[in-house]
Amino acid sequence: MEHYSFWNFRNMSIYAGNLSYDVTQEDLTSAFAEYGTVKSVKLPTDRETGRLRGFAFVEMGSDAEEEKAIAELDGAEWMGRSLKVNKAKPREDNRGAGGGSFGGGGGGRRY
Repeated sequence: MEHYSFWNFRNMSIYAGNLSYDVTQEDLTSAFAEYGTVKSVKLPTDRETGRLRGFAFVEMGSDAEEEKAIAELDGAEWMGRSLKVNKAKPREDNRGAGGGSFGGGGGGRRY
């Protein structure tokens, strides 16, 4: 299976989560095709293990098809799981942003 970077998903319109790790691109294409034209399906894999990550990005032919697929599939039971389907959001680039604070002050003098 091909590895996809998150940067390849900028034009994907739908996020589909809580997927079975056994799902294929063909499975998703078939499921979403009930609601319109499926332009593409991307299944990201873990960089280290090559295992599917449990979510996908789907690009539909039109906004109306996208909205119909989201309305019908979000929360639906599929392949033994309850799907989470919504509009894909652009990933914020947090790389190189420095670490966050993990609590309290510290580092000051003790008197």
